[in-house]
Amino acid sequence: MAAAAAAGLILYAAVVVVSGTVSAVSSSRAQSPPNRLLARGRQIFRYDTFGDQAFWGGALQLHRAIAGKANGGVGSGLSPKAALATGLKVDATKIPRSVAAAIKAGKVNLNDPKVTLSLLRLNAVVGVRGFFQRNRLASVGITCAVCHSTVDNSFAPGIGRRRDGWPNRDLNVGAIIQLAPNKKPITDLLKVDEGTVNKVLSAWGPGKFDAELFLDGKGFQPDGKTAATLIPAAFGLAGVNLHTYTGWGSVPYWNSFVANLEMHGIGNFDDDRLNDARKFPVAARAGFAHVRHKRDLVTSKLPALHLYQLSLPIPRGRTDRAASKRGKVLFDGKARCSNCHMPPAFSDAGWNLHDPAEICTDSFQANRSPTSRYRTTPLRGIVAKIKGGFYHDGRFKTLRTVVDHYNTCLKLGLSGSQKSDLVAYVRGL
Repeated sequence: MAAAAAAGLILYAAVVVVSGTVSAVSSSRAQSPPNRLLARGRQIFRYDTFGDQAFWGGALQLHRAIAGKANGGVGSGLSPKAALATGLKVDATKIPRSVAAAIKAGKVNLNDPKVTLSLLRLNAVVGVRGFFQRNRLASVGITCAVCHSTVDNSFAPGIGRRRDGWPNRDLNVGAIIQLAPNKKPITDLLKVDEGTVNKVLSAWGPGKFDAELFLDGKGFQPDGKTAATLIPAAFGLAGVNLHTYTGWGSVPYWNSFVANLEMHGIGNFDDDRLNDARKFPVAARAGFAHVRHKRDLVTSKLPALHLYQLSLPIPRGRTDRAASKRGKVLFDGKARCSNCHMPPAFSDAGWNLHDPAEICTDSFQANRSPTSRYRTTPLRGIVAKIKGGFYHDGRFKTLRTVVDHYNTCLKLGLSGSQKSDLVAYVRGL
């Protein structure tokens, strides 16, 4: 899909360059279809719920907990201060200047859920859509951006300009789901009581989500740690073969998987592998291998969404240039990093899966996937992925500990200074 999108853009450019008689107007028209597709993809990424408000609002009734009893819901409601504490972000560009000035002056009560409702009306809560009827919050849905966008904190902590594609490692998905007044759809799916669901959700913590929970029902690793994994970046996917930490499939496949089975949107989806009742007992029982709706709100949006993801800029971190230069030599040589993290994608060239033993790690998360392997994660944009640690579950808290792991695993014999140089290079990718 990435190659097809790139080929399309190249073809447009070729037509304009080869034909010297093409006017500036026709050149503009020739380029407009991909531009429109990118704009549509951005709109989908930021604002499209795929109809999932039927689940988050209609089934879980999360909107009632957000509104609070005083505003037609239940409980105390979710104030902006509490929402920011769960890691939700606010798009400052959606806030009118007069309101922004009032917030700066301390004239807006950030402990009042009514302010949260106002932000939802403005479409300012990143990745969350509010649906209003007769001036009341009637439902709520989520978009791709809730997990895969953050803000630059230019206005205040948690409030600023969007950074699409950056993983929201502050987002406490488990804590947000726990607010839902009705968890019966989840307890019925997993066939456990609400106390068990809450225990699992509480264990996730900021920046983690368990996409496989609704497939295999495993809430914890054998050592008792949460089975949730770090929210990944949505940028840096161009030229990368398989997506996700364990290589479930391509980027469009995973977009469809998430929209249908994780966001609980209204669409059609097929994956016979989910009929494996031994590996995926929950998914097999629920019929997730073949999902059908009379109206598909997902599939037609996948091409534009994919193209937008491929267009997302990759951030670069600041680093010591001299150390980075030495680190590159090590990366391509003695440290053997580029054997798998091959430029320019910094993942394997082609098939990008490896047995757990190859990287000296356990197989728990790999075995929760159809591949039973781990994907070589693209390294570019590390600056946006530092919070929460590294590897799929954040087990390595720093890049240095990752280097230490591979130094031992592959018997590289790196010195302390060489490890530091290697870290400097990777930080700047």
